[in-house]
Amino acid sequence: MTDSTATKRVLSGIQPSGQLHLGNYAGAIRQFVEMQHTHEMYIFVASYHALTSVRDPQTMRQNTRQVVIDYLAFGLDPAKAHIYLQQDVPQVTELAWLLACVCPKHLMDKATSYKDKVDKGIAASIGLYTYPILQAADILSVDPDFVPVGEDQRQHIEITRDLALKFNHAFGTEDDPVFKLPEAMIRADAGVLPGVDGQKMSASYGNFIDPFMAEKPLRKRIMKIVTDSTPVEEAKTPETCTVFQIFRALAGPDDPRTSELAERYRAGGMGYGDAKQALCELILDHFGDARKRREALMDDPGYVDQVLRDGAEAARVKVDEVTSRARAAAGL
Repeated sequence: MTDSTATKRVLSGIQPSGQLHLGNYAGAIRQFVEMQHTHEMYIFVASYHALTSVRDPQTMRQNTRQVVIDYLAFGLDPAKAHIYLQQDVPQVTELAWLLACVCPKHLMDKATSYKDKVDKGIAASIGLYTYPILQAADILSVDPDFVPVGEDQRQHIEITRDLALKFNHAFGTEDDPVFKLPEAMIRADAGVLPGVDGQKMSASYGNFIDPFMAEKPLRKRIMKIVTDSTPVEEAKTPETCTVFQIFRALAGPDDPRTSELAERYRAGGMGYGDAKQALCELILDHFGDARKRREALMDDPGYVDQVLRDGAEAARVKVDEVTSRARAAAGL
């Protein structure tokens, strides 16, 4: 990891909701793999956050482990990115309390994620209600410059900045603030990847595509993608087709394969089954190396354990520094 002062620090986390999928890859992980060569990366698995909905300890352990393995399989390099579990850096919960003590209730009342999750059936616990405070602690704990998020997460970064400003105002000075203000990094071309039903791809919706599935069930899964009833011989609009949207997100809009498939849509004479076969071949090709890495990682638990130990150790050094600074500022 470079010590250059010009290197920008980035933090991101993901809840251990199970198998990572194409939506996770296209929306975030691919970006992390690219950025690890130019940025200092802190990537954690948000296990504390998952407690707002997961009640089975075995599921928690399995999902947490799987997220780490998939991160590594997709291409995150532990020599270039600090990968750790949230529970292995428990100082973030202390920072969350410090931030909670300057957080006005109305700031939590405005958090749209709480209402959205309750509407989806998640129990309305205090943990869920104060979720943005813990998220702010996660972010502020490593003094990041940027936090990559989707547009739907922009409010969480705004809340984080508000809490940092309130703490700085209460305990810091203009020339010596306690917390650094992070910037949201919103990738314009990431977008939202649709699932097999055409809705946003999500593990919780059960509509995701797992690029690590064995080839036969993967092909079967892709053939289930919902399409319209346009006859084979008629021209079709690629931009409105879920199959093409997923293809373009993976291959890229400038890839010749994308423009070639789009032309086949518009020319007519191609059925959606052919487009689905093209998507399956693309996935098998695009994730060929990742699929091999994942098989090796599943057989080497000791390596995964070492990655997490190293990642947590590096994260704790930085988080201890920030926590000590916040404690001292507050008179503790």
